[in-house]
Amino acid sequence: MTCSIIPSYLLRRIAETAERTPHPCENTLRVDDRIRRGRPRRPEAAGMSSDQPGPRSIAPETITQQADAKRQIYTADNTENLPGTLARRDTDPETGDAAVDEAWTSSAQIWDLYADVFDRESVDGRGSTVTVTVHYGQDYDNAFWDGSQLVFGDGDGEIFERFTKPMDVMGHEFTHGVTEDSAGLSYDGQPGALNESISDVFASICKQRVNQEAAEEADWLIGAGLFAPGVNARALRSMKEPGTAYDDPRLGKDPQVASMADYVDTTDDNGGVHINSGIPNHAFYLAATKLGGNSWEQAGPIWYQALTGGAVSTDTDFAGFATATVKAAEALYPDSPSVAQSISEAWAEVGVLGKTDDTNRPPRPRSRTVAISRSGGFAGVTRTAEVDLDSDVGRRISQLLDRVDFDDFTPAAPTPGRPDRFVYRLSYGDLQLTVGEQDVPPELGEAIKIAFSRSPGSGPVPGEQAGPAAGNAQRRQPPGVGTSLGR
Repeated sequence: MTCSIIPSYLLRRIAETAERTPHPCENTLRVDDRIRRGRPRRPEAAGMSSDQPGPRSIAPETITQQADAKRQIYTADNTENLPGTLARRDTDPETGDAAVDEAWTSSAQIWDLYADVFDRESVDGRGSTVTVTVHYGQDYDNAFWDGSQLVFGDGDGEIFERFTKPMDVMGHEFTHGVTEDSAGLSYDGQPGALNESISDVFASICKQRVNQEAAEEADWLIGAGLFAPGVNARALRSMKEPGTAYDDPRLGKDPQVASMADYVDTTDDNGGVHINSGIPNHAFYLAATKLGGNSWEQAGPIWYQALTGGAVSTDTDFAGFATATVKAAEALYPDSPSVAQSISEAWAEVGVLGKTDDTNRPPRPRSRTVAISRSGGFAGVTRTAEVDLDSDVGRRISQLLDRVDFDDFTPAAPTPGRPDRFVYRLSYGDLQLTVGEQDVPPELGEAIKIAFSRSPGSGPVPGEQAGPAAGNAQRRQPPGVGTSLGR
């Protein structure tokens, strides 16, 4: 399972508002899409020699393991080949390469947190060597855990700086490995938002422990220092005040929510995993500050016990995880009932526990639909059709989409002077795709036509012919987080 720290909606927003064309965020989106679907483009398959850039799956036989190594830092040398060239091991001195040395230091800090506080060696709890690759891609604007290793881009230098620079980015991605090995939370809807939140929680705990900050003293920011000078952003996210981390014309306003009253039902962002993670994030902040002292001394062990104690599984929702933390508090601190009470109160304040009104929403059903939105045209109206994949129409659409090879799919750049063209956004399983009408293959065009003519309430598509017309697309549409779909 691949989990990245920068959500697709933020990358789309930057690409759509950037003066620089094409912006590195566009390529980052394409790379992330291939990695997320587990279908990397191998150099030999694309007719390239093995030393040319191209996303490649990690091959265990290419990693030289040091017998007692805790972590090994590789460099991709700005290619997309993984793991790359070994640059530093546990016993090696500083290299002078900032990204390599930052990754070496921060990977030690998060390793030590888990080992010293939670008695867990490595992501798997069995002491396996952690593999980290830096200098991934050209101006790559993300960092991710791919199920085998941690990977960090250098950023574009305009919006994002090195992803190894803030130490909590390492803690975030490392924890995705811990979550995958223990609870196995899926990356969709509420389980996915919990997955993201747990990574933020332990990344913040790690930063606070390194800085020796009590919960009341900490800034509770994730990714502070990642944005380049001139960008109006304190960080990627704020656990103390979700929705306030950034507000910049190039980024838009931070869309994170802090309460179930504002829960975002969306098919974008894997069901809002980065948006709705603000709810459990804020619950942890409230719990840690209610308990007082250091977050790694009481609140952290409670969250860790909930995650690894067997009560949390693939599809656990917010309420299920909240209940697990309360039970963990009761088990860890049986002589201090006020601890469990503080945890329960924190979840109640964000609307997950102790609420009987409709703000305590059920989890978003796991996606069994295909959703297609269309924006642009002369009227500039965005319309969305959503079809149940288990229906006759849905099965027909699924058959059409399964015939499309999206692996090498690269939308063309817009042509100036044609603002009347349409842009389509497709959400189908794990696939999130944005495409101009001129790039729509026949099968996708037929699926779009069926969806808009047969989806309940969508009605026929005004002015639509047998499929999307030829021509160029208007790509700079507002991201519309929570309503529109994207790659």
